[in-house]
Amino acid sequence: MTVTDQIPLPRGFRVAGVACGIKSDPGKLDLALFVSETPCAAAGVFTQNLVHGAPVKVSRERVPAATARAVVINSGNSNACTGERGMDDAERMTELVAAELGCESQSVLVCSTGVIGHFLPFEKIAAGIPQVAAQLQPESASLVQAAQAIMTTDTFHKLATRTIMVGETEVTVTGVAKGAAMIGPNMATMLSVIMTDAALSPETTDAMLRHAVDRSFNCISVEGHTSTSDTVILLANAAAGGAMDETAGDALQQAFDEVAAELAQLIIRDAEGADHIITIDVAGLATREDAFRIAKTVADSVLVKTAVTGADPNWGRIVSAVGYAGVTLREEDITLRLNDTLLYEQGSPVSYDEAAVSQSMRDNREVHIDLICGSGESAVRYWTSDLTAEYVRLNSEYTT
Repeated sequence: MTVTDQIPLPRGFRVAGVACGIKSDPGKLDLALFVSETPCAAAGVFTQNLVHGAPVKVSRERVPAATARAVVINSGNSNACTGERGMDDAERMTELVAAELGCESQSVLVCSTGVIGHFLPFEKIAAGIPQVAAQLQPESASLVQAAQAIMTTDTFHKLATRTIMVGETEVTVTGVAKGAAMIGPNMATMLSVIMTDAALSPETTDAMLRHAVDRSFNCISVEGHTSTSDTVILLANAAAGGAMDETAGDALQQAFDEVAAELAQLIIRDAEGADHIITIDVAGLATREDAFRIAKTVADSVLVKTAVTGADPNWGRIVSAVGYAGVTLREEDITLRLNDTLLYEQGSPVSYDEAAVSQSMRDNREVHIDLICGSGESAVRYWTSDLTAEYVRLNSEYTT
């Protein structure tokens, strides 16, 4: 998949990615640094797994904040399940970056991604941090290198951007993400850094990030396994100037939502071994929570995923997943369309061309499951992938 590399950084940000030898492949990028020239409002959303990496513990304690300066990320090792040494290593990473930038270590956030349960090769990271700091640039090419440096099993780097006008001021929102498997909210084996030159308070940054994450990274699943390392960080450095009124705030929220949703969909498009990308729309529920629960249950169903792999329009698997999602509803309120073909209407099957629907699944990477489950006003869109033999092979050989 081709990803455009001409994506701008917001004003006042510099980034870099280098190879410091964490990964076994020589020269493979594995250390990234995202820096604001001035203090930022910062917020973060993190994995809900009670077993989580030392970087999650360190960064979670430091946001929301008004004086963040940087995010340092290594790939190839998650620094998770590593006890006191892991905590010491995560904190030392922030201290080394702070020394390069001339700021407090509390102003630096840290993430790690990769294999669980191995100590960081800290001497390599300690040597790499001055190198990555020396290469910081406000250029698209540097952003690509930083995006590549946070990849693990990803097959392509993931970037997204939006530009909006706040009065006469141009504001940029640019994000980077990684992720391809162990994807199951909340959130996924994924990391993301989103940067903007808008002026926001820490409280507003936090609220806007959570709104965006709930509609993007928390609406994707590959196999439903919640990771130890999930982190999304938003940095807002006010370098664009301009004041935020309600209208501008709405436009900025939309930009955050769109960037996060684009990055989340790129993760699903890169899902390990996937042949199909599945979009699930669930509508007609009394609450968004109910719609989300149904969408996630359908997305996480191994039987639904394997049916899509085999281009089998086995609608009974989808409808039955709706029924065990834990949402109170009536069977006669359920209507299902698959790739725009009506299969099940208000609790009863309908006649349709099974061969044609199967062919549409076989011929297209995109599969659309559209469920109406009542007359309520709440809806959710959710993204997942199918489950293939290649996914099983990749994840059965991950550490061996």
